[in-house]
Amino acid sequence: MSKQISTWRRWLLSSPPAEWALNQLREALIGAIKQGRVPRHIAFVMDGNRRYARSRRIETVEGHNLGFEALARILEVCYKSGVTHVTIYAFSIENFKRSRYEVDALMQMAKIKLTQLSQHGELLDRYGARIRILGQRSLLSKDVLEAMDRAVKMTERNNRTVLNVCFPYTSRDEITTSVRETVEEWCKPVRTVDTDSGHRRRVFAEDRIRRNVERQEQLERIEEKEMESVEPRADGEQLYDDSMPLFDQASLEDTSSEPNHLSDHSREPDEHGMLPALSPSSSTTTLPQEIFSSSTASSPPTSYHSSPKQQPQSTSLEALQPSKSSPSLPNPESITANTITAHLFAPDDPPLDLLIRTSGVERLSDFMLWQCHEDTRIVFLDVLWPEFDLWTFLPVLWEWQWRARKEEQGRIEEASGHLVKVA
Repeated sequence: MSKQISTWRRWLLSSPPAEWALNQLREALIGAIKQGRVPRHIAFVMDGNRRYARSRRIETVEGHNLGFEALARILEVCYKSGVTHVTIYAFSIENFKRSRYEVDALMQMAKIKLTQLSQHGELLDRYGARIRILGQRSLLSKDVLEAMDRAVKMTERNNRTVLNVCFPYTSRDEITTSVRETVEEWCKPVRTVDTDSGHRRRVFAEDRIRRNVERQEQLERIEEKEMESVEPRADGEQLYDDSMPLFDQASLEDTSSEPNHLSDHSREPDEHGMLPALSPSSSTTTLPQEIFSSSTASSPPTSYHSSPKQQPQSTSLEALQPSKSSPSLPNPESITANTITAHLFAPDDPPLDLLIRTSGVERLSDFMLWQCHEDTRIVFLDVLWPEFDLWTFLPVLWEWQWRARKEEQGRIEEASGHLVKVA
């Protein structure tokens, strides 16, 4: 008796008057959805094709074919409702672990269905949908890549809506690829301008670290040269080298004419045979104040000599500075979440508003992990994907609209309360 009732029900629903009435009701409901706020970006985890095939005692490949038909129905509802971006989880990288027969069947079906969508795709042309393939192309065979490229090329002129096909894809692989590309970009030297041109100097800029290291090495070399001009005594004290004159004749003549220099009487040797150390202002061969202070603080008195034929090498700090415009690495502290997002497979897509997974399994299965933010509504439905239709989808959209309207009212009340407090 029950079989007869179900047979009569199928016959009645398939009759032309019933189909017309259902189409009118479907259009009315979709029109009602369009009157409110509609999610811009929806993602689907199309799970349950194999279980549906087992429950109906049909081949697994046939279950995937029925799942594709369900996808066509849902895409039409989405685009009619005003959704601009749809992302589907068509094939995971982990699916390569399945049997060889099933993987080959899925690849063959992908080629056929993508060709059908692009060549005879009235649905995509009607709503101006463009196909984009997201995933690791290196894992696919040449014939599958050619079919995908044809589908992308044939729909590249459509610019109203987008269909993202994740094939093969995992979110961890997408994030890893984004981080890798970010590192490669940040390892390329760029031209930077110093603070004199108005740019703020970075705290951990590579060129500043390099200048500081070079300056420190230069100071250490100067101190080593100073130590080489001093000979040790047996009792541990330092004594000037008698073979190295303190001043040449030209320097003595110059200093004798200046009233502020030490006199000959003031520079007589002490009881140990040591000459009094020269002050920075009394030496004819002067060093920058920074170098003199650092060397005298960490080393014993030293002597300097110069000749008219050979001038000392400039060791000022200004000489150690690089040019105002020099190549350097970008500052790693400038890397933000937006930087990672810019290197994802689809960086220009709007934020993910709604993610739906069928088959009753409550996990993301490595799908859109980076895109799921605090405003993303995640829904798990206890229905197999081939059975997913308009009557299952509409309640999800209505609930999303209700939540969005409630959140918007809360923001308005909060903003009005803040204005009242300010007033």
